[in-house]
Amino acid sequence: MSHPTTRSSAGSKSATVAWLVRRVLLGVLILVLVSMLLFLVTQALPGDVARIVLGKDATAEQVADLRLRLGLDQPLAAQYWHWLTGVLTGEMGTSLENGEPVADIIGPRALNSFTLGLFSMVLILPLAVVIGVFSAHKRDSPLDRAFVAVSSLFTALPAFVVGMLLIAFFATSVFGVLPGVSDIPPGDMPWWYPARLVLPVTTLTLMGVLYLGRLVRASFIDAMNSEYVQMAVLKGLSGRRILFRHALPNAIAASLPAASLVTAVTVTGVVVVEYVYSYPGLGTAVVSAVNSHDLPVLQVGTLILATAYYVFNLLADVLAMMGRQR
Repeated sequence: MSHPTTRSSAGSKSATVAWLVRRVLLGVLILVLVSMLLFLVTQALPGDVARIVLGKDATAEQVADLRLRLGLDQPLAAQYWHWLTGVLTGEMGTSLENGEPVADIIGPRALNSFTLGLFSMVLILPLAVVIGVFSAHKRDSPLDRAFVAVSSLFTALPAFVVGMLLIAFFATSVFGVLPGVSDIPPGDMPWWYPARLVLPVTTLTLMGVLYLGRLVRASFIDAMNSEYVQMAVLKGLSGRRILFRHALPNAIAASLPAASLVTAVTVTGVVVVEYVYSYPGLGTAVVSAVNSHDLPVLQVGTLILATAYYVFNLLADVLAMMGRQR
């Protein structure tokens, strides 16, 4: 006969797996709905795509021929199914602006955006923990109050305002030590130009550290006021052991879901930051596609951003659930 504790643990594990399967299936459904909404919205953009591609001097026959080749004469449902199956099988079509395969345009841009986001998150996570814990440790001191005030200010500011402020200080006559434009030549890796990454990465890092740092601060204060820490104090454990063995791990565990949400926000913030610094990433590709009515590039780029945002939100939910089960 199995022990009640063993049965309870097995039941909890089964419930967790069932919950995760439901979340993944729900995620697939949501992404399908997002792809449908995205397709419909891009199709509703003003103007005839064929006319825009060929220009105003094109004849009616030329416009009709291009509409036929692009499949624009087919029902909307057939167009959506053709586009979706193409994306899922890697056949993303060709750009309406220059005729290049969409994968060849989106691939390098996605790598540039991934590099920008990765460098930012590598800095955000440790800095937010250190600053949040230090601020909580100096609670109600002038340094703590200054951190809370500055973080509140930067949290309220849009990313493009922070980016413009950094450009004004570090890329103009005030200091003039860093480039204000982060252009990366096609075919080159972004890490070959570290100076051009400094300001975009700093913008994302500032926004992330000041937001996540406040959450870490609050989690650490809660941990220090918890019963298990108070019990550790009564047992006479050293302050170092209480900090690193009890308070800090629990504070970090409580902040992990927020870190995933910050990562998701950073994914969307990349679009704005890339535009501010003219960085050739996925965000600027989407903005350029909107301006030129390049629907294939616009649809795939936006779908990748939406998928990344949802995946990190799902990761936040999973980490939060694991935290509740600890």
